[in-house]
Amino acid sequence: MKTETLRQELMAKKLISRDLHADPISQFEQWYAQTLETDLPEPGAMSLATVDAQGQPWQRLVLLKLFDEKGFVFFTNYSSRKAEQIASNNKVSLLFPWQALGRQVKVTGTAAKISTAESMKYFATRSRGSQIGAWTSQQSQVIKSRAILDAMFDEMKHKFMDGEVPLPTFWGGYRVTPETVEFWQARESRLHDRFIYRRDDESRWFTQRLAP
Repeated sequence: MKTETLRQELMAKKLISRDLHADPISQFEQWYAQTLETDLPEPGAMSLATVDAQGQPWQRLVLLKLFDEKGFVFFTNYSSRKAEQIASNNKVSLLFPWQALGRQVKVTGTAAKISTAESMKYFATRSRGSQIGAWTSQQSQVIKSRAILDAMFDEMKHKFMDGEVPLPTFWGGYRVTPETVEFWQARESRLHDRFIYRRDDESRWFTQRLAP
């Protein structure tokens, strides 16, 4: 389906509290499934915000690779800037910017490494080039030229030419466990629908409507 067609349908349908799922992951699953049916490029792209030791926020796009009742999973080099910042402050936020559909999903929560077994399972599904690329890049480190990166890639290709590419010990996944999840639906006259999921004192989800 074309994104503009679905956008108009969603804006006309509205977002009403009685139509929301009881938990935000199920609600996200419904919205994500609709997004996958459109021509929107990289629907799994999400902005990840972290904060460094000086209190400076940083953002970058990462790809959602897995999600379940426990949260949202992305993968990276454990020596990257984002990983270093998560190590010192694991409070993060995510933003799914589906503006072509008139939608956003905003998540706040905490990030933690997933198990090696989970990372290995996903790593095995990556293309061989992407597996070798994980071994090649010292992510976020200063390099003098592209030629150095290309030479390292060729070296890794030769190193692993006769077998499977193993999971690097310095690479793997993080799961963001949500504390709040907000669903934002565009409406006419800038009077958008916004609902935020929070947990009560017994860790049960409840929703509140927010003014646009």
